Amino acid sequence: MNDCHDHQHCIDDALQVAHRICKQQDVRLTSLREQVLLLIWQNHKPLGAYTLMDMLAESAQRRVAPPTVYRALEFLLALKLIHRINSLNAYIGCTSPQAHQTAGQQTNYFLICNQCHDTREIIDPSLAEKIVAVGATDGFSPQQQWLEVTGLCQQCQVNA
Repeated sequence: MNDCHDHQHCIDDALQVAHRICKQQDVRLTSLREQVLLLIWQNHKPLGAYTLMDMLAESAQRRVAPPTVYRALEFLLALKLIHRINSLNAYIGCTSPQAHQTAGQQTNYFLICNQCHDTREIIDPSLAEKIVAVGATDGFSPQQQWLEVTGLCQQCQVNA
């Protein structure tokens, strides 16, 4: 979890995927939805809806109403382009929306730094399989898996 990579590459990839998914599903990626997605992808720290509203107001020189931002977030969530981090009540870009588009069940695993709030999505099919197997021993069939693991990222451990 360090900041030594090209965020612009992340943003460009996220936009390209978003446009492709919107075209495939015949839905419109409005300029506001795209702007919200861009803001979310500026770094790997989850952003709350009100933080996004403030950022939008700065860039547009006008206030954006909360329902407008929440509708944009709901749209992006429905297409699995972003994730909601429940423990932080915030949103982060999805690193593999194509995988979530085709997966039978929803899996969301995150490593969240308690200090800097850097957040990474984990893609690990074996973890999903293990959770399904554990559930099966009790006759339980998971439909959605959500795991948020908190701790310290490598950079914060070094700086501690």
